[in-house]
Amino acid sequence: MNVILKILAACFLLVWCANPVKAKHIVGGDMSYVCLLSDTVNRLVNYRITMHLYRDCSNPEGAAYDTDAKFGIYEKTIDGRFRFVRQIVDQRYLNPIRNIDPTANNPCLIVPPGVCVQDAVYQFITGPLPMLNAGSYYIAYQRCCRNETISNIIRPGDAGAAFVIEITAAAQKNCNNSPVFKGLPPVVICVNSALTYDHSAVDADGDLVTYEFCDPLTAGGQDGSQGGKNSCTGVTPDPSACLPPFVPVNFRAPLYSTINPMGGDPVISIDPVTGMITGTPRVQGQFVVGVCMREFRNGELLTETRRDFQFNVAFCEPQVFAKVQADSTIQGKVFVVNACGTLDVDFVNLSTDVKFIRKYRWEFDVQGTKQVQTSRDARFSFPDIGSFTGKMVLNEGTECSDSLDLLVNTFPEIVADYQYAYDTCVAGPIAFEDLSRSGSGQILNWNWNFANSGNSTVADPLFQFATPGRKDILLRVKDVNGCEDSIKKQIPYYPVPPLLIVDPDRNAGCSPLDVCFRNLSSPIDTAYKVTWDFGDGSGSSAISPCHRFNDAGNYSVYLEVVSPLGCRTDRIYPGLIDVSQSPKAAFEMNPDRLNSLSPIVRITDQSQFSNNRIWQINRSEQFNQSDLEYTFRDTGIQQVQLIALSTNGCRDTLTQYIDVEPIVSFFLPNAFTPNGDAKNDGFLGVGYTLGMMDFELAVWDRWGSLLFSTGDPDLAWNGRRNNLGELLPGGVYVYTLQYLTPRRQQVRTTGYVTLIR
Repeated sequence: MNVILKILAACFLLVWCANPVKAKHIVGGDMSYVCLLSDTVNRLVNYRITMHLYRDCSNPEGAAYDTDAKFGIYEKTIDGRFRFVRQIVDQRYLNPIRNIDPTANNPCLIVPPGVCVQDAVYQFITGPLPMLNAGSYYIAYQRCCRNETISNIIRPGDAGAAFVIEITAAAQKNCNNSPVFKGLPPVVICVNSALTYDHSAVDADGDLVTYEFCDPLTAGGQDGSQGGKNSCTGVTPDPSACLPPFVPVNFRAPLYSTINPMGGDPVISIDPVTGMITGTPRVQGQFVVGVCMREFRNGELLTETRRDFQFNVAFCEPQVFAKVQADSTIQGKVFVVNACGTLDVDFVNLSTDVKFIRKYRWEFDVQGTKQVQTSRDARFSFPDIGSFTGKMVLNEGTECSDSLDLLVNTFPEIVADYQYAYDTCVAGPIAFEDLSRSGSGQILNWNWNFANSGNSTVADPLFQFATPGRKDILLRVKDVNGCEDSIKKQIPYYPVPPLLIVDPDRNAGCSPLDVCFRNLSSPIDTAYKVTWDFGDGSGSSAISPCHRFNDAGNYSVYLEVVSPLGCRTDRIYPGLIDVSQSPKAAFEMNPDRLNSLSPIVRITDQSQFSNNRIWQINRSEQFNQSDLEYTFRDTGIQQVQLIALSTNGCRDTLTQYIDVEPIVSFFLPNAFTPNGDAKNDGFLGVGYTLGMMDFELAVWDRWGSLLFSTGDPDLAWNGRRNNLGELLPGGVYVYTLQYLTPRRQQVRTTGYVTLIR
């Protein structure tokens, strides 16, 4: 079963959800001993006792392990009574305290925050004890308290636990060492998942060890103040006052009992010989379980160890899934791997999730011999043709486990092969012949792939390619066993076209004539050598070229095609292209520069091979006379276009441009007489001012004072300051003049004007 812990909201389920004040609780413990002395003369024995005590540690503020742990040594008489012998106070425990790995038995477990279970080891020497002739020594440790959330006992938080080990008189006489449990119980197990936990022990003396469920024992209680903690109902009972026998826990009957502490279907049970705990828990919760381990020699009891521990059963979900690369599966459980033509079989492991998989086990039974491998992927060698069964297991022996069954079929070899025949120069079909063979007999399926241009499922097909090239031909075959093989061969398919087909986009026109030749011949591609002769002394090696015929005439076109294999074909196309003579437009303009004062041009037609013409002026006016005189009504760049025409319908066009420059002029007088006789009364310029820009005229006296300025060329100076007030005295005055022409050329002038009174 493959599992991963899923955290649940139900806080009662796990120990780490308990009341923080009582968060550190006893969750289990067990003892073992080693004989240090067995003096049959002086009748003395001495033992080293080791105790593992388990607690939850999710709350750092909870109770710590006892540093003065009190152990009681008792004598049990043959009539079942107990006598206190001595108390041992172990003032230390073996450091360090060990945190139990919750994933030790379940590598898929994702540990929730706060999960913590610890193991502290106490160890002490009993000191010399009288060797008993009959009866036993009991070593006991009493401590409160258990978790209040335990599911299978009544009032679990009211009392603690007693952990005991019995050393019989026979063990004392033989200086026996007790068995030691192999490992720690799992912190978490999964509901509805099969549990397999090895609870067995190792005995150094090789004695017989048996196992059974038995009652966990109670001791102590919640008392803890005014010295009451050492009472028999206190947290740490006084061993001298609180003697065995200890009271068993009270199971919640009828659901749970001593021999059925967890229920389950199948019920959780322990094998008395192997110590394996198996079953499937069906209820979530916390369960106290007691296991009694008894050691026998020659049928005589030597030791009884009572381990008490707590199982936490939680909901888990699948995470580890066994899967291998296979040819097929049977009902999704058996993975079938077919090996054809080989006895060495490679297995590709596709199991997930890899981060939770710690170990792999592959196993095959080959002719009575078990073959095992432990790598992720595996290779097995089989002796002969046949069928073999096996198994692959993930995380064997853990709750995070999954497995699958394998069926391997080794079959005889199948070999794909074929041959082909065709005429390399003729564009025809290729004949394919299957040569495949199978050691199992008949081949059932053929699958041909003709370079992704077509397919066939017959044994010996015919196929013709529409295009040339090196063709990869793939054949896959399958025999009666389902064995497959494939082979790919490359065929050079370069026949010449059976017919050369040329389709020009035009056959006739005026010179110069541009023609694009579409080569519709097939099959053909860039691997072929192509030679064109256009009949005008030029040619091309392109498959479908374009060519310009500059001169008039009738042209025959020649085409030759040679395949990469040397196959050749050619064709001539007589009179394919007819080129008519086009006129050559030409004209002259005189003069070649105009201005706004002189805008008339004379245009003379100088065309060749034409008998008519069309003049276009600025794309708006048309004329057809031979020579033309034209007056431009505007300044600037003017377009003159001539379309020369011939009787064969051909034409030629020539466009020229002429500039009509805009002209401005401005002249100022050198004297004026502002005497009111309406004759030369103002200082005013004359000229052609259309298109003039940024005009500025200023008048100054000889001391540099500005007397008059204007931006209007039509405004005169009347001889007064700013044209106001008294008339200025007669004399010579300075003026400055500046403006921009229509093409933004700047004109600047300085001069003198005489004011006459």
